[in-house]
Amino acid sequence: MRFRLLVLLIVASWLGTGAALAEKRVALVMGNSAYKNVARLANPANDAALVGGMFRKAGFDAVDVKLDLTGSEMRKALREFGGKARDAGVAVVYYAGHGIELDGVNYLIPTDATLETDSDVLDETIALDRALFAVEPAKQLRLIILDACRDNPFAKTMKRTIASRAIGRGLAKVEPTSPNTMIAFAAKAGSTASDGDTKNSPFATALVERLPTPGLDLGKAFRFVRDDVLKSTGNKQEPFVYGSLGGDDVALVPAKPAAAPGPQADARDGVRRDYELALQAGNRDAWEAFLQAYPDGFYAGLARAQLKNVAAEEARAAAAAKARQAEDEKARLAAERANKAEQEKAATAAKAAENARLAAEKAKQIEEAKAAAAEQRRKDAEAAVAKALADKQAAEKALADRLANEKAAAEKQATEKQQVADTAQKVAAVAPTSSPPSLSPQETAKLVQSELRRVGCLASAADGDWNASSQRSLTLFNKYAGTKFDAKLASFEALDAIKAKPGRVCPLVCDHGFKADGDACVKIACRAGYRVNDDNECEKVQDKKPVATREDTKKRDTERKQTEAAPAKPQSSGQMVCASGICRPVRSGCRLESTSSGSGYRNVEVCN
Repeated sequence: MRFRLLVLLIVASWLGTGAALAEKRVALVMGNSAYKNVARLANPANDAALVGGMFRKAGFDAVDVKLDLTGSEMRKALREFGGKARDAGVAVVYYAGHGIELDGVNYLIPTDATLETDSDVLDETIALDRALFAVEPAKQLRLIILDACRDNPFAKTMKRTIASRAIGRGLAKVEPTSPNTMIAFAAKAGSTASDGDTKNSPFATALVERLPTPGLDLGKAFRFVRDDVLKSTGNKQEPFVYGSLGGDDVALVPAKPAAAPGPQADARDGVRRDYELALQAGNRDAWEAFLQAYPDGFYAGLARAQLKNVAAEEARAAAAAKARQAEDEKARLAAERANKAEQEKAATAAKAAENARLAAEKAKQIEEAKAAAAEQRRKDAEAAVAKALADKQAAEKALADRLANEKAAAEKQATEKQQVADTAQKVAAVAPTSSPPSLSPQETAKLVQSELRRVGCLASAADGDWNASSQRSLTLFNKYAGTKFDAKLASFEALDAIKAKPGRVCPLVCDHGFKADGDACVKIACRAGYRVNDDNECEKVQDKKPVATREDTKKRDTERKQTEAAPAKPQSSGQMVCASGICRPVRSGCRLESTSSGSGYRNVEVCN
């Protein structure tokens, strides 16, 4: 209950912040690519269009996107934007293009700048302070985003009027004096930023990915941007943020109101919601209250990591404040010309404070990384739970579909069985010795013929004509099935007996030169030099002429003597009969026929 009450207080506090954020939000986006006196930059115009679209999607009331501005155009744009910021709660200026640092002061370079000498910087560029002056009237948040840390070609050709004048690499460190003001650099002071290999720079890509996250505090959002850019550039480019905000979270896009939990909500869902509320609050009180309510479990470990991150940030802030105080004391003593011992003591204290600040900064980065890792573990765990739930639902759906299919198949099978049973009952009710009144003798014969064809006893079509072919088929069935039905009549007793046979009853009989293959006759194919003999087998063809035996010779001599002894008669047909090499005409009233012998075929005279 205590945690729930604290959560309500946190939500109420956040809603108050949301009310402030609900005030007018305005943004000025500038991108300079088409420089007239140096090489064109590829990405700034693309980056400005991308970031401007992000602000519009985030619901900003006014978004001005300006491309390729000259010096006078930049001054006009900032002047007009300052008027819009007077009644706004949030004012943002984004600039992509060339920038330069001269004697510790940062300047934005218009497209028409020549910068032949270092003194031209004051006349031809726009000081960063001018952009800060434009956002100054905003009541809630003042934000400057600079993607201008590129390698500056003007600095390489610029002539120095004073040899000691410093022109830095990248932009110089900035410490805003106005409260609730942040300045985000694409790369930390003294280093340059990359345009990347795509149409947008790594910094702009990370901005549009992180800043519009609903409810995400800007400080944390820019830390995520830093991580993304470091990762995409192989740790070569590190964005940096200068300035600070108050204790309340400030999000570029307000968080969506959390839905009230249902009466039967899962307990783990309640812990997760409370964790997310504490994450939005992001302060020590919220995390300590969460751990008091949920001291154990997965989310408790994540909360402890977040609490350590908060403690590290507090230590870093305290060390930074102490370092500033030490520097101020050192500067004061130097200004007052205090004795050397006091100045050395102040310098030592300032150095110690700076070392403590650096150590706290490093510890903060370590705890921040741990907190980010903990947050990633939470997201991975919740994704795994969501996937498991989806897999379970998919498995349940597949099971339900399978059961439904099996039920439908069972119902179909039962219907078919019922139809078969009804048909059998109808046939059984008919008298076995006569056709039913509803079927004619021709229809009965057609049914019997169809079944005889099914069991392989009838080759002709089932036409209802109970002819000799049908009678022979029923006789064959009697022979091979062991029945004794009257083949002259197509009866229902025969129909029932034939139906009872599940497969072929009569053997398959094929013509000469064919053989049975299942229920079909296929032609016998012999290889070359072989032919099908009388037994339907392949035998080798005999090339040699048959040799006459002694019996053949003796038979031919007997036939020759008989022929010589018989009187010859003229044959009207003109046919000749030959025996033992002697030929004569076929006698009248006789005919010539071919008959087989042991040695082949010969012609024989046949007389009536």
